[in-house]
Amino acid sequence: MVAPGARRQIGGVTRLDEFAPVWQFREVHTIAVGAPPAATYPAIKMVTASEIRFFRVLTWVRRLGRRGPPSTLNAPADLPLLGVATGSGFLLLADEPNREVVVGIVLIAPRAARRSVTPVEFRAVNGRGYAKAAMNFWIEPVGRARCVVTTETRVWAADAPTRWRFRLYWWVIRPGSGLIRRMWLRAIRQRAERVAPVDGRCDAH
Repeated sequence: MVAPGARRQIGGVTRLDEFAPVWQFREVHTIAVGAPPAATYPAIKMVTASEIRFFRVLTWVRRLGRRGPPSTLNAPADLPLLGVATGSGFLLLADEPNREVVVGIVLIAPRAARRSVTPVEFRAVNGRGYAKAAMNFWIEPVGRARCVVTTETRVWAADAPTRWRFRLYWWVIRPGSGLIRRMWLRAIRQRAERVAPVDGRCDAH
């Protein structure tokens, strides 16, 4: 049964649909890339924090300037950002070369609950007090030398108190998070197009 206010994906198309078929919070951004999937997929995997405009400033604000171990909020400038994410709490849920990468994280859990450590466990997360998020980068070919990259984030919370708890956080971080996603896509495009000819493009939205 789908919780009140939740949306469900009917007829899965992406691996994200497999791991996050139901959600209450969602954000989607796309960009056209003048490079084929074979050049764009490595760019997704290799983009660093230093290549994403405003990333380090916005994440510095998010963590209130505090220092800490490497994470998506305190990413080393020269390391692939997806690698930093999966090494600091995010779980690699799916990785299909030249098509899609999906990561996920349990955002909120009951006290002393065990966090998921495998894709199967992530899918099974359920019950009061839980909220989880999944994000993908999905590559759609357009002709022989172009593609469209979409990044989508979906967040599901199990019960009303947990939804309200996350909703407050979502309202605060969503503007900056959306900007980071758009700049992330532009960094992917720039990296991909360095090794492939530009063939018509439009800005991320």
